[in-house]
Amino acid sequence: MTDTVDAPAATRIPHWIGGRRVEGGSGRSGPVFNPATGRQAGAVDFAAVEEVDAAVQAAKDAFPGWRATSLAKRAELFFRIRELLHARREEAAEILVREHGKVFSDALGEVTRGLEVVEHCCGLPTLLKGEHSEQASTGVDVYSIRQPLGVVVGITPFNFPAMVPMWMWAPAIACGNCFVLKPSEKDPSASLWVAELLREAGLPDGVFNVIMGDRVAVDALLEHPDVAAISFVGSTPVARAVYEKATAGGKRCQALGGAKNHMIVLPDADVSAAADAAVSAGYGSAGERCMAVSVVVAVGDVAQPLVDAIKERIPKVRVGDGMDPSSEMGPLVTQEHRDRVAAYVENAPAEGATVVVDGRAGVPSEGFFLNPSLLDDVTPEMKAYVDEIFGPVLGVTRVATYEEAVRLVNESPYGNGVAIFTRDGGAARQFQFEVQAGMVGVNVPIPVPVAYYSFGGWKSSLFGDRHVYGPEAIDFYTRGKVVTSRWPDPATSRVDLGFPQTR
Repeated sequence: MTDTVDAPAATRIPHWIGGRRVEGGSGRSGPVFNPATGRQAGAVDFAAVEEVDAAVQAAKDAFPGWRATSLAKRAELFFRIRELLHARREEAAEILVREHGKVFSDALGEVTRGLEVVEHCCGLPTLLKGEHSEQASTGVDVYSIRQPLGVVVGITPFNFPAMVPMWMWAPAIACGNCFVLKPSEKDPSASLWVAELLREAGLPDGVFNVIMGDRVAVDALLEHPDVAAISFVGSTPVARAVYEKATAGGKRCQALGGAKNHMIVLPDADVSAAADAAVSAGYGSAGERCMAVSVVVAVGDVAQPLVDAIKERIPKVRVGDGMDPSSEMGPLVTQEHRDRVAAYVENAPAEGATVVVDGRAGVPSEGFFLNPSLLDDVTPEMKAYVDEIFGPVLGVTRVATYEEAVRLVNESPYGNGVAIFTRDGGAARQFQFEVQAGMVGVNVPIPVPVAYYSFGGWKSSLFGDRHVYGPEAIDFYTRGKVVTSRWPDPATSRVDLGFPQTR
């Protein structure tokens, strides 16, 4: 939304440039809502190109000093960042609940998973080690080093306002880069909270900057000549456009797109455990996560018992304000998104699906709530199957064989995450071998990797050749340099115009 919004000064959400809050001067802003009440809670400034330039310049100015900071001092700083984040994680979670709507326990889990990436980066001296070959040729040593890129940018989505930015800024800064973050305009306050925490930890001014805004800010960052790399998470069409624009400008880019995650349930699976997992993975965080299970593929005779078990569990999911300790699922992020998700349930019967549980019923009159919905008899040509719904709508697709289930996954244009539920170790091993997806769960419904591995999908779920965080993030945020050195005896020095020899 790009309309100017009037809001009290206390609720104004500005930029963070060069170590301080900077109010926007474009005259444009967007509303920030509390999804549980449906009422506007603040207004976020939208940057003009000049403000983007100022943030990039602040990062550029800070880069020489930051990249020269020793690994020991950087590691020490990251340990302080880790301690501050850990001590204040509940404070961060409350900000997420107020602006995103997720329940407090889920918000706390988000901060904790992001914190794990920060903890991994505390070992940056080990992560940035190169290799050394002594006496590669007579009197010649060869060694490799990894060096930072410069100014790098993160453009992040609304669904994880704290965790996804941490996936980016933590390894980027640990590697010696300076960072400009463009968070979602729907829930931007967590980014300012992090900026102030990083300053308190001792991060030099300009190393971390936040630019609020819309497409104007995004385009300015993609086109900026001083930006070396772009990290992006969002929908597939936008991810593709970001990747094409960034790489056309000579920038390194990793752009994570959408998903349509399948959970295959074989006939030998524990139906109770599979139903628990489907409800947890389908409705957790109101389905607003790229690793949510949105399609359960029931193989053979397990289908009806599984649908019955999921249906039985849905009324027990407590939907309400995220700050209410009894709530297990909160509202969706905006009214527009809530209405879009509800339309899939409304239109399902016309396409031939069966609405087993209609989540549109019994929702509070205030806020952007939608209860869990369950669709059965969903087939691959239906919109509820094809589209990334990004809400609490779980579809069940019935197939006769394991081979048909795997074919559905592999024919999907997305390849983010997938899960299989079975007691058969041979089937599970065959599945992980042949399925075309970047993250695979075996009796694990949401296989988000731990921080020392990397997160990312295949096919239209990722544009670029590097996943986020973990070892691949170190590769993405650095470039390699190989040094060949010789300290010859002057008495043996001579002119040699031949091709260099290694013997």
